[in-house]
Amino acid sequence: MRVVVVGAGIAGLTAAWELQRSGGVDVTVLEAERRPGGVIVTEQVEGFIVEGGPDGFLAAEPELPALATELGIGDHIVSQRERGTALWTGKALEPIEEGRAAQLLGIDASSADVKAGFHSFANGMGEPVAALAQRLAGALRVAQGVAGLVSEGRRWHVAITGGSAHDADGVVLALPAYSSGRLLEAVGVAGGRALGEVVYLPSITVSLAYRAAQLQRPLEGAGFVVASPVHVRACTYASQKFPGRSPVGHVLLRAYLAPMDRDPAQAAHAELAAILGIRGEPLWSRVFYWNRGLPRYRPRHAEHVAAVRHRLSRLPPLAIAGAGYDGAGVSACVRSGREAARLIARAMAR
Repeated sequence: MRVVVVGAGIAGLTAAWELQRSGGVDVTVLEAERRPGGVIVTEQVEGFIVEGGPDGFLAAEPELPALATELGIGDHIVSQRERGTALWTGKALEPIEEGRAAQLLGIDASSADVKAGFHSFANGMGEPVAALAQRLAGALRVAQGVAGLVSEGRRWHVAITGGSAHDADGVVLALPAYSSGRLLEAVGVAGGRALGEVVYLPSITVSLAYRAAQLQRPLEGAGFVVASPVHVRACTYASQKFPGRSPVGHVLLRAYLAPMDRDPAQAAHAELAAILGIRGEPLWSRVFYWNRGLPRYRPRHAEHVAAVRHRLSRLPPLAIAGAGYDGAGVSACVRSGREAARLIARAMAR
């Protein structure tokens, strides 16, 4: 039996891993970009660990530790070192509950889960991606976007941009909702187009490195959110939040900004310097642009997704997975990928 997984973000990679572990399934993973991981991007820069996307996962959620154990990197999980979030009022940093900070940033998590803290990996969130890609090395195909799906009896014909194709007994679409929606509409799934109505908010993250001596006072807690943002909506003290994020005697900050016309790195530095009392210029900065970042669900989202999945059950084995459907956090994406793989395995066994 052969399954094609479309999309090599953490949901797609987990789906492929789950299918490969089940045995008896030949898995191929197709990724339009030239690297796996989707929004998970970790870079090593001059002894710093820089995250372009998510920097951790909720400690209360079991999905990442379970996956890490399967991949042999369970002992690479690290706990949050510094806790506490402040609110920049425009005049001062005032402590607030971490649950409130999450609400201000649109993070979909309970206050209890947020209060339990976050975990990450010693070498960044790219670690599980790299481990999955290594296990799936023979199955992973990058720079291969999918142009369309055609059902042929109880099988699928998956057309690749550029002219090649794959035939499969099952397909997992681990793509953003707007991409899956186009493919589902083409195979006649009622409501498929509406998946594209899930809004993916644009955002920018800027990482900035400094010498610790450039800060006029020590950092307290894990970061802050801004009550009335000009450009910076929030800032994480990355070098305090998790261990090993910066060399000794240095500080790594990570700012979250809305899209803008001016240079995000300059804007972030100017505002952070005023708030945190930073002297001089950053040693370096790294900007990550997310034209379509975290999804925001419309009312009755879960009901709509359930209805689409019910319609998929009438087709040859086909499943959807990812942040556009079952939750935007990394743990939710891992859970979504596993469930999609299990659904496909059950459907093919009938």
